[in-house]
Amino acid sequence: MTEVRYNWTKEEIAEIYHTPLLDLVYKAATIHRENKDYAEVQISSLISIKTGGCSEDCAYCPQAARYNTGVNVHAMMPKDEVIAAAEKAKAGGASRLCMGAAWREVRDNRDFDKVIDMVKAVNELDMEVCCTLGMLTEGQAQRLADAGLYAYNHNLDTSEEDYKRIITTRTYDERLKTLEHVRKAKITVCSGGIIGLGETVEDRISMLKTLSNLPKHPESVPINALVPVQGTPLADQPRVSVWDMVRMIATTRIIMPKTVVRLSAGRTEMSVVEQAFCFMAGANSIFAGEKLLTTPNPSFDTDMAMFELLGLSPRKAFKNGRPNEVKEVEVAG
Repeated sequence: MTEVRYNWTKEEIAEIYHTPLLDLVYKAATIHRENKDYAEVQISSLISIKTGGCSEDCAYCPQAARYNTGVNVHAMMPKDEVIAAAEKAKAGGASRLCMGAAWREVRDNRDFDKVIDMVKAVNELDMEVCCTLGMLTEGQAQRLADAGLYAYNHNLDTSEEDYKRIITTRTYDERLKTLEHVRKAKITVCSGGIIGLGETVEDRISMLKTLSNLPKHPESVPINALVPVQGTPLADQPRVSVWDMVRMIATTRIIMPKTVVRLSAGRTEMSVVEQAFCFMAGANSIFAGEKLLTTPNPSFDTDMAMFELLGLSPRKAFKNGRPNEVKEVEVAG
């Protein structure tokens, strides 16, 4: 089996990233197939429980209050609507529900109390629960853990060197601190980034170095392609090439061999053949359902037809144990 390392250098990652494409995909696929469940793909569904009006200035995000993107501000979603969405997602094949709120950070108020209740309710549906709520304190992470939260998403977005070009309302260190708090509470970590922001290849490699050199690799690494939105500073960015996505997924699979690598935003622009290349390169997780927070996404039915064609199967929930019982390294699959 491939050794799990936490001391990758930028030079080593760059050498992998720049491997001729078919050789790169072959190497990543070989590592992926060391796991007997390589054809299993985790299906997650993402819903926005509080939309728009965010105080941050993330240059890609249609939910920032300072940009005029046509996204309407919605208050906290009622719990019964969240449960209905979770049940629909589960019926469609999803084993994980991720709830996102357009906050800079979590505040200890009634809205957070409602999130805690939602986490408990979705848990009772026998689904893994993930949240992405912005920055967390140690105590808030522990509250979520006590409620049964399985995973917390907090993306790095880009490299530390490129970060201030994309976001000025919080620091890179603050992002890493939130990941520390999540780890300490024994919640699994979901953290990746976005390509197509206007970053360099060196920035992509630097971001992967940060993720792969954490004390423990994230259990899930989403690789997103920017979906340009009118009204945001990055509205005119050209769409990233699918082959750049394949390179990122393959490189992530090689340097973090046990991690679940998620083919995330940008899938609507990909053909089945292009998505198949991503699965071949080591992707073993997707978001399914019509929307990713505020951007379009393929439907469950479309994805199930693709799974049947490619011989993929949905991964069951809690494959690596219940919250606080998760195995030390989540096995890819």
